[in-house]
Amino acid sequence: MALFGTTKKEKKIAPRRRARTAPTAEGVAHEIIRAPWFSEKALIATEKGVYAFAIPARATKAAIAGAIKEIYNVDPKKIRIVNLPGKRKMMRTKRGIGRRAARRKAYVYLNAGDTIQFA
Repeated sequence: MALFGTTKKEKKIAPRRRARTAPTAEGVAHEIIRAPWFSEKALIATEKGVYAFAIPARATKAAIAGAIKEIYNVDPKKIRIVNLPGKRKMMRTKRGIGRRAARRKAYVYLNAGDTIQFA
């Protein structure tokens, strides 16, 4: 009597899809890509072809890819999104404790040889 059976099911592996780019209306691309993110970590990553941008809370990877293509004329290879929580900070007033706003940023990976110029 076999409790677990002897036959094994084969797993189907789906082919990897290329990142989609959503078409953006004129003027919307600059609302999706708010500003480049300049930090020590982000500036070191630019040498490896990874660029960081501040984005709104509702931005999707496809919308970010379309905005990068429209603004900087480069095709992103991969996009990663990071949600940064708001922090509690001590204030130097009678209120005592305040809260910083939550933020969101996107790391945009470019193909070898592609660059973005911030000037």
